[in-house]
Amino acid sequence: MTRLLAALALGFLTAGTASAADSSAKVTIRFHGQSFFEIQSSKGTRIVIDPHFLEEYGRKDLSADVILVSHEHNDHNQVEVVKNFQRAEILHGLRVIGKKQEWNPIDKTFRDVHIRSVGVYHDKAQGMSKGKNTIFVLEMDGLHIVHLGDLGHLLSEKDVQTIGPVDVLMIPVGGVYALNGSDAKQVVEQLKPRQYILPMHYGTQKVFEDLLPPDEFLEDQTNVKDYRDPDPRGTKKIPRTYSNELVVASNFKPAEPVIVLLHWREMKKAGQ
Repeated sequence: MTRLLAALALGFLTAGTASAADSSAKVTIRFHGQSFFEIQSSKGTRIVIDPHFLEEYGRKDLSADVILVSHEHNDHNQVEVVKNFQRAEILHGLRVIGKKQEWNPIDKTFRDVHIRSVGVYHDKAQGMSKGKNTIFVLEMDGLHIVHLGDLGHLLSEKDVQTIGPVDVLMIPVGGVYALNGSDAKQVVEQLKPRQYILPMHYGTQKVFEDLLPPDEFLEDQTNVKDYRDPDPRGTKKIPRTYSNELVVASNFKPAEPVIVLLHWREMKKAGQ
């Protein structure tokens, strides 16, 4: 009986330890400019979303297991920048037949990552102006990571329900081709991300200068962390870190979501 109780206790403790380990699993997210993200699960599965070949953001040296393309504009679909793209699984959110676009529904599991797509539009005219767009929902390590692609409109109630819970939200804020800062704030209110908001697809120096900077989206916002280079031309010595990387723990429970402005360069230590 004593041995049996000991075995049961050990099993309970082991299960508790495994549960605790799962609850603190970590996902690494790297930003490469525009809407190009690299996401790595705690088990090493690498997902790349909307790769571009914009030289101003620097040449990227990365591999992926899965490449996701939200729509077929050339700053989102350059899969060849991923060095092993010929061996990666490439999933396009849209089918293009002649001049016609159709959503390409995706609902599949790759190793430890579940990937879903939600069909939306690139504009406020149901695609009549800029076409269709895809939202990707990634489930890994107990987290729901949502990349909105070039979403151009507020979401319907059905869209919100289909997307489901959101822990990390990647959202365009630069206007012109997708959501502007004001509309992006409303989409955040619709989706209510729990942990992080990562602005993307906004104007930066020498790259898509017709896009707006993230200022409108950031106005009156609290809990903002800015990891961009404060002096991109290197004319001043500003001892602040910049980083393109965010490590997300599944057990992180902030009182309000953290808005993180990532740089598109690799991490740099303060003072370098």
